[in-house]
Amino acid sequence: QVELVESEGGLVQTGGSLRLSCAGRGIGSYNYLMGWFRQAPGKKREFVATFRRNEAGEYYADSVKGRFTLSRDNSKYMAFLQMDSLRPEDTAIYYCAVRIGLDTPSVRTAAVYNYWGQGTQVTVSS
Repeated sequence: QVELVESEGGLVQTGGSLRLSCAGRGIGSYNYLMGWFRQAPGKKREFVATFRRNEAGEYYADSVKGRFTLSRDNSKYMAFLQMDSLRPEDTAIYYCAVRIGLDTPSVRTAAVYNYWGQGTQVTVSS
């Protein structure tokens, strides 16, 4: 049984920083995507960042590029999202997501991910 456990989010002022972590349990594979999506009230879930376990490099949404940094500890099936220069529009519930199985080029598409965390609230005050 795969389980994704996210760290607590929080409340931060504009320009501040937060770091989220995601621990994958029961993944049992060396071939997976692992990343983050977010959903603001009244909006669709949107891609934030992701990586392929067997590749160097990460993928980022344009809206967070240069401000957010995705890192990993492959040996522990963990992902870390460092969020800097936070803006009110970053306020959302952040979800960790994993795709285990056949690779796909659609790494930014929520539907290709087959496991999700419970979500953690990030609020940026203006």
